[in-house]
Amino acid sequence: MARYDIDQLKTAVICPALLENDGWKVDLRESTPKAIKYRRSEGEIIIVVHNGRGWFDPTSDAKGDVFSLAQRLGSPDFASAVKAVADLIGFEQTAPAWQRSSRQGTPASVVQRWSARVRPTPGSSAWNYLTKVRAIPEAIVSEASAAGILREGPKGSVWAGHTNLTGQTVGWEERGPDWRGFASGGAKSLFVLGRGERLRVCITEAAIDAMSLAALEQRDDSLYASTGGGWAPATAEMIVTLVSRAGAQLVAACDGNDQGDIYAARLREIASATGADFMRLWPEAEDWNEQLCDVRSNGSTTYRGEPS
Repeated sequence: MARYDIDQLKTAVICPALLENDGWKVDLRESTPKAIKYRRSEGEIIIVVHNGRGWFDPTSDAKGDVFSLAQRLGSPDFASAVKAVADLIGFEQTAPAWQRSSRQGTPASVVQRWSARVRPTPGSSAWNYLTKVRAIPEAIVSEASAAGILREGPKGSVWAGHTNLTGQTVGWEERGPDWRGFASGGAKSLFVLGRGERLRVCITEAAIDAMSLAALEQRDDSLYASTGGGWAPATAEMIVTLVSRAGAQLVAACDGNDQGDIYAARLREIASATGADFMRLWPEAEDWNEQLCDVRSNGSTTYRGEPS
């Protein structure tokens, strides 16, 4: 069994992810932002508290953290519970109604906010952040900007757009010298760099990593995509669509850590289900941008690859 950082898992996965994945539903009429009631079948109730980190069963004395909840839901022992929790890293659960109404605008407002921002150009704040701080070549930034998938964010940050199957921007990754996040009210899908007819599809965990891998490989047959560190249904749908074409290859270019291995396992399953060729790439550094910065410093371009 793989070894996992327990504290890291507690931070990465919260109780609602386990419950929603197991088929439980929020009882909106009897829930509040601080105590969310979940129901499954008649008489089965779990209440989630402590911002998703804790739970209790009001019909018994059972309570605990995300690992004890995994055991409550069927994991036979702690080791199995850890694996069940690790499998949900990046899971995007559905926001309860009060969260959707308070933190999300209409879909139109997401499009309007994106459209109101200008594309990076040479010398702009986002351009300088990507090329000078993140070491991404100007040619890559220029390609992404021309494709309309980058925007100037506030305070020197860059926005990297996630699009749906129709090409509409539904959210964006936000990265800057002092900030990282995702669009408030936006949805995670995929950031995709490259012409759509390309059959080699490389999946990374951040848009900056996707652009960094494109710079490292310098190939003209590949799409470079980012999940934004999440795994929403729209993310899986986009990946399946991209690799369901004849001759497609799915490259799991995830980070070189436990979370990256979990994402890679999910991608391998998609490749198997769609009949796509599969390959796993590991950066020698923690992620592809760190690898690219190392190249700028010492000229090393090595990374590991393993076909299925």
